[in-house]
Amino acid sequence: MAYVSLDSEQIKRANKKHKYTKDQVLQLEKCMDEKTGPLFFMETFMQIQHPTKGSLPFKPYDYQKRLIQSYNDHRFSIAMLPRQTGKTTCASGYLIWYAMFKPDSQILIAAHKYAGASDIMSRVRYAYEMLPAWIKAGVTQYNRNSIEFDNGSKIMATTTTENTGRGMSLTLIYCDEFAFVQPPEKAVEFWTSLSPTLSTGGKCLITSTPNSDEDQFALIWKEAMKRYDDFGNDNIVGTNGFYAMKAHWSEHPDRDEAWAEQEKSRIGEERFRREHECEFLIYDETLINSVRLVELEGADPIWNQGQVRWYAKPKPKHTYMVALDPSLGTGGDYAAIQVFELPTFKQVAEWHHNTTPANQQIRILQSITKYINDTIMEQDSTATPSIFYSMENNTLGEAALMRVMDIGEENIMGMFLSEPIRKGHRRKFRRGFNTTAKHKIDACAKFKELVENNKMELNSKPLISELKNFVATGVSYKGKPGEHDDLVSACLLTTRMMKVLADFDPKIFEQWTNRTSEYTAPMPIFANLGT
Repeated sequence: MAYVSLDSEQIKRANKKHKYTKDQVLQLEKCMDEKTGPLFFMETFMQIQHPTKGSLPFKPYDYQKRLIQSYNDHRFSIAMLPRQTGKTTCASGYLIWYAMFKPDSQILIAAHKYAGASDIMSRVRYAYEMLPAWIKAGVTQYNRNSIEFDNGSKIMATTTTENTGRGMSLTLIYCDEFAFVQPPEKAVEFWTSLSPTLSTGGKCLITSTPNSDEDQFALIWKEAMKRYDDFGNDNIVGTNGFYAMKAHWSEHPDRDEAWAEQEKSRIGEERFRREHECEFLIYDETLINSVRLVELEGADPIWNQGQVRWYAKPKPKHTYMVALDPSLGTGGDYAAIQVFELPTFKQVAEWHHNTTPANQQIRILQSITKYINDTIMEQDSTATPSIFYSMENNTLGEAALMRVMDIGEENIMGMFLSEPIRKGHRRKFRRGFNTTAKHKIDACAKFKELVENNKMELNSKPLISELKNFVATGVSYKGKPGEHDDLVSACLLTTRMMKVLADFDPKIFEQWTNRTSEYTAPMPIFANLGT
């Protein structure tokens, strides 16, 4: 859009007096409402420029209403939406509302390219110019990439660099297509420099389609999706304070399956998944196939037993595996317990914590096995609950094993399960399961087979989150640097327990063989090594 001078009729000069009607006063009051004002303002007064139909009233779709509300309800908001779904239009309208109805606001638009910053600013200017004259805030400066209002508010637009916003006292910053800031290091430096502003009360809105799964946008999104506390409760915002909002292409009323198929043919499956399905394409070699990972949704716990998350109620005539991956309990690595059910191969419970000492870890395991036993007996007093529990017996496991001895196995419901003693290793035998590199990769292979073939039901959202960062490293798999993999490790232990039980229990052997192949397929990491 061409530059418009302050003499234009489309611009309200600063400090110009206006006599309002009663109806105008009422509408201004509605616009000023802290909760509903932005949406009312945009639905009532905002015009958009359609590429073929010209100027049209803005009538937001349902997902756009959710987006606008997320901007308004949360100090930090991150949104991931498909291409061409009007996210920039929503942002432009919200920024105009914010500047006009929140005096002395310093608003910065940061886009990955100069053209992007200019485009957003042109939309902001158009939204302002098409407003009724009586509702417009007066303007003191009206430039291509900045607008200053007579209420002290200012909107500026620039490209995202490592120095953008540095030293500025910003009220609100809007980051557009943040996943596409290049090089990626620039986005990291920008975010680091922005932190002081955000820590002193600034508001931050981020929108983008996804790019890679490791850029700064992806990192912020992942933290925003980590909404679960130690009790498994789903918080509204993530651990970084951001509220995450996502929309699917099918929410746009003009898009259907026929449109999707045509678009896939035009841009390809991979690009469609990234730009329209809003998937982070995982470039690292995860243990579980990336396509299958996207399909895993998880479920909310049906109830919490302290910090233990239960996803299903124990039932008679089922077998339960309870596996503990212990930790020091000093704030570093997490201790984790997984509970799986046979013959369903369903995850029914989970616990993890990083400050629980070893003695308490065993007490929690004890409470889990007791709950399984008591719940089954309540349903059928003649039942014989089938419960097996175990733990890793590595260095950290020694303390846990000592606590089992202190409590006494007879005081823990179920049977303590250990891996079989190999010939010539009796002197080295310790109760529980010793995890070597071979043991781990074998367990990974079976776990992968069960999950990818829909033979194992994973319910925990925190577990699924860990699996997305459980990647090939050398000749094994582990969590990415800075990510935990304790929930996964406990799952691998339950898989090993199932295999041991299958070797001496005919019933479980049948259940195991019905869900797993006789031969383990080669792991991807070995194939890559040419072995």
